[in-house]
Amino acid sequence: MILPLASTELLPKIIMGVDPGTQIMGYAVIEVRGQHVTVLRYDVIDMKKLGTNHALKLKRIYERMTELIEEFLPDELAIEAPFFGVNVQSMLKLGRAQGVAIAACLSRQIPYVEYAPTKVKQSVTGSGNATKEQVAHMLRQTLKLPPIEEAPKFLDATDALAVALCHHYQKGNNVKAGGKSWGKFLADNPGKLAAPVAGKKAVANRKKPAA
Repeated sequence: MILPLASTELLPKIIMGVDPGTQIMGYAVIEVRGQHVTVLRYDVIDMKKLGTNHALKLKRIYERMTELIEEFLPDELAIEAPFFGVNVQSMLKLGRAQGVAIAACLSRQIPYVEYAPTKVKQSVTGSGNATKEQVAHMLRQTLKLPPIEEAPKFLDATDALAVALCHHYQKGNNVKAGGKSWGKFLADNPGKLAAPVAGKKAVANRKKPAA
């Protein structure tokens, strides 16, 4: 059954956040019901063992992103834009990593939004100059996360969680990558409404304890 557009506001929304990287890529998945946010998972894709083979790293990103998409069936992707300031070669590699993550979502008809790093920090902490540690601290308070050692791996994961939360705060009303909003996507593709409903049921069923 295809639901009216207004009815979709009552459904849970699954948002995937990604903090691109060529050594470690952070990712997070949250479920939003109205203003209530539930963290489903936040972790990293660790590619350090792949050495300097950039092609293998891109392949790993695409494969892991595809696995996460199939597991959580996200409705939207929020991804952090590369930070301008590193050297050109690093920027090129980081841009490719970001592009592969986006391509994995687009291959499943999942719309995406890109956020500047300062926008993410501003949304979560109130300061566009906040450190990774400050972002993690604010997320622990806001989302009531259990205390975890602030290792580099953890901070990449919390950065991704911040991107997802930033997208929730913005409600998709910022400048959209590609000029398309989620609302416009649904209006142009009404048949896509049925699929996310089934996806959310699948996520809900996974949460139910075994009988």
